[in-house]
Amino acid sequence: MFRRIAMLAFVVLLGGCQTNQVNHDFDASRDFGAYRNWAWKDPALQYRPDDPRIKSDLTEQRIRQAVGEQLDQRGLRPAAAGTKADLIVQAYLIVEDRQQQVTTNYGGGWGGPWNGYWGGPMYNETRNITYKVATIQIDLLDGKDGKLVWRGSDEQMMGSTPNPQDRNNAIRTTVTHILSSYPPH
Repeated sequence: MFRRIAMLAFVVLLGGCQTNQVNHDFDASRDFGAYRNWAWKDPALQYRPDDPRIKSDLTEQRIRQAVGEQLDQRGLRPAAAGTKADLIVQAYLIVEDRQQQVTTNYGGGWGGPWNGYWGGPMYNETRNITYKVATIQIDLLDGKDGKLVWRGSDEQMMGSTPNPQDRNNAIRTTVTHILSSYPPH
């Protein structure tokens, strides 16, 4: 019996370790092998909501650098100055509040016939927990017609006070997850 309970607890804990699945969509009629270079759309990064507490040149620099590195690993090079790029890249940083309800049960223990019946009052406490989630969305647009050819996004719960290295690592990890599905197979 103990083994079954231990195995159930292990499976539940293992399920909690799953990573978010990256959302992505693409135009299947496009030849992604024909795209060789890219350039940033102006503005390169848009913020939702347009809040000065979220906007940061440092965040934009981190996202631009991470996207550039990932596109480079996929064989796409920055377009030379003055030339038209095959792909136009635009990124979004979307921050939103989410809520989750957590219920805790207190009391209510009861004995059995071999020790007599005993117990205490039982009550439940339900709390609302509010937290922030940051979503990075990357759009790739065709350089010739300006239409969206690929989009990917991933979200991550924001830490309360991350240091610059933690922010950099979180952005790099998220961008890597997003662009892992480019080019589509």
